[in-house]
Amino acid sequence: MSIWAAIAVFAAGIGAGTINVIVGSGTLFTFPVLLAAGLPPVTANVSNTLGLVTGNLSGVIGYRRELRGQRRRIIRFGTVALLGGLTGAILLVVLPPKTFAAVVPVLIGLALVLVVLQPRLARALARRHESTGTVPHADGGAALLLGLLLASAYGGYFGAAQGVMYLSLMGLLLADDLQRINALKNVLAVVVNGVAALFFLFAAHIDWRAVLLIAAGSTLGGQLGAKVARRLPPTAMRGVIVLVGAVAITELLLR
Repeated sequence: MSIWAAIAVFAAGIGAGTINVIVGSGTLFTFPVLLAAGLPPVTANVSNTLGLVTGNLSGVIGYRRELRGQRRRIIRFGTVALLGGLTGAILLVVLPPKTFAAVVPVLIGLALVLVVLQPRLARALARRHESTGTVPHADGGAALLLGLLLASAYGGYFGAAQGVMYLSLMGLLLADDLQRINALKNVLAVVVNGVAALFFLFAAHIDWRAVLLIAAGSTLGGQLGAKVARRLPPTAMRGVIVLVGAVAITELLLR
């Protein structure tokens, strides 16, 4: 890797760490740069996953204030994310690279639709509970757990726009502030990337230069992203989510 390629990977790590904390999809910054630096796709994906772990953790620390009172959710959702992330990592090593190529843009597109319609759908669900006299599940119920399991499996496999999926699911099924949901999203990203990284240590080829450069950059970006995201109102945050998700779909279709 040349010095210029190394600088580009480090800079991409900063961008990835920043956008991961705000919405997710940092892989859109780092993965193309790693490919341009000459890494094979699977090696680039694996090395990227390892490198982004520290950035995700940095974002969790930056968002620690919004995590207060969410211990039950962290344990419950984190367990599901652990299982899903490990499943996705295994699939990356076992299945042909093009297996998910057709469905990934569709999944991201559905997540964006949920993000855009989330306020309206949430009001509709609230009216339904009011009319039937039922109380919504405090932690989203079985539907959210299943959705998080699938999103985590996708995250362990590739990860681009994983955060969009998390935010769309939890934004719809949890009656909570978007900033607190975003903080929870960052914790789940740590779990998924962490378990996938541990698996890849023993089951895949890793470019450690890329890992260290992305780790250093994403750690800085994680702190920056937490400061920026906390200042975004819900409408602006949804706008960022939709923009990033649209870019993810475009890039995946053109690749």
